[in-house]
Amino acid sequence: MERKGTNYFIFLITLIAALGGFLFGFDMAVVSGIIEPLKLQYGLSSAQEGWFVSCALLGCIAGVAFSGYLSDKIGRKKVLFISAILFLISAVGFAFSEAYLMLIFFRVLTGMAVGVASNLSPLYISEVAPSQRRGQLVVFYQLAITIGILAAYISNLFLQRYASAQVGGGEGLLHWLLVENVWRGMFIVGVIPAVAFCLLLLIVPESPRWLVQYGRNEEALTILRKINGEETGRLEFDSIKEMASQKSGGYKELMRLPLSKLLTLAMVLTALSQFSGINGVIFYGPTILKSAGIVTSDALFYQVILGSANVLFTFIAISKVDTWGRKPLYLIGSLCAAFALALTGFCFLMNITGWFMLFSIILFLLFFAFSLGPLKFVISTEIFPTHIRGTALSMCIMTMWVSDWIVNLLFPMMRDGLGIANTFFIFSFFCILSFVYAKKKLFETKGKSLEEIEKAWNSDLIAEKV
Repeated sequence: MERKGTNYFIFLITLIAALGGFLFGFDMAVVSGIIEPLKLQYGLSSAQEGWFVSCALLGCIAGVAFSGYLSDKIGRKKVLFISAILFLISAVGFAFSEAYLMLIFFRVLTGMAVGVASNLSPLYISEVAPSQRRGQLVVFYQLAITIGILAAYISNLFLQRYASAQVGGGEGLLHWLLVENVWRGMFIVGVIPAVAFCLLLLIVPESPRWLVQYGRNEEALTILRKINGEETGRLEFDSIKEMASQKSGGYKELMRLPLSKLLTLAMVLTALSQFSGINGVIFYGPTILKSAGIVTSDALFYQVILGSANVLFTFIAISKVDTWGRKPLYLIGSLCAAFALALTGFCFLMNITGWFMLFSIILFLLFFAFSLGPLKFVISTEIFPTHIRGTALSMCIMTMWVSDWIVNLLFPMMRDGLGIANTFFIFSFFCILSFVYAKKKLFETKGKSLEEIEKAWNSDLIAEKV
């Protein structure tokens, strides 16, 4: 009975923390339905289109920059709540802003919320999860991202069809939001999960590892007993307390061995994951599907198919990450993702369109969803010690957003300049680099507690490998 209760508790707080991932996915993918009407309304060039999409990523970088250090100082839960408030403000602000510069401002604010959530949600889940289920539970965060992406696609499709079905004139706020400016309605849907995130965070406990780091041992022990049960919770507490003697050394400590090698490993894997072009596929989905020969009016429908595939395939990672391990999944997925991207490029090159093109893109999503996508979060949240984990993870997540910003800024220009086939061949090349680098440098962490991993690199067992 005790084990059932602890399982329920850890699953509940994981789902609440993963709402940050849902909002991450929703707010970054909803723009796919906004780009075309916004281009028409404001007369955007390709460069302006790229700037509108990528400006949110600059906000992500800013959000990550302060969230890691702040979470090490004031706690994981408080910073998660900051992200929830930012999500809410940006959704309302974007929907009701008229001036183009104000739209940019609220997109940047959205990016800040996403940046904070992308850093703190997986970090928090990693620190509360039992070691034997940590990989699986952190992947729930990636699953929430994919569900958020799918929710954005579905709501975009629904609102677009609703607006198209309204014949004749109308008036009132709802008509203005959902018909005259349907793209505004697409964005304001995000208010619903943002409010839910704010309220549900009130019942989430602080990270026990952060509490121990700041001497709040009784609170930490109580939470660990709820998560792991009476006996295991006490053992976990003793292990955490043993490793919690250091206070954060900040960025300077991360520049010293062996942490600098671990940081390089996590940052390189993260950057290469994003250079696979995943966000180009997500953000510019309708444009890509149009190029693939799919009728423009059906583009959002086919994007729902892509989003559904992304959700389903993430369950492979959930089921296998704690049994097969991190490294085997990463190697298989990165190599197969390279093949799928090359196949997509070949389809564009040979003008093979329609369902076969859609199949090749879905194939890429399959391999990305159980490897490059979730494992960068799992690995980055595991390999650093508690006293500096927030700061270290913020640097890894910042690497992710800088990489995304580059990809999304350049994608329209690469698409129009190099051609979409060559663009996919370039993405395929980066997946091959991911495979080569992970094969040489990545080490296995499945089944080990965070403290056991820390002891391993302290004794140079890991440092020698990386």
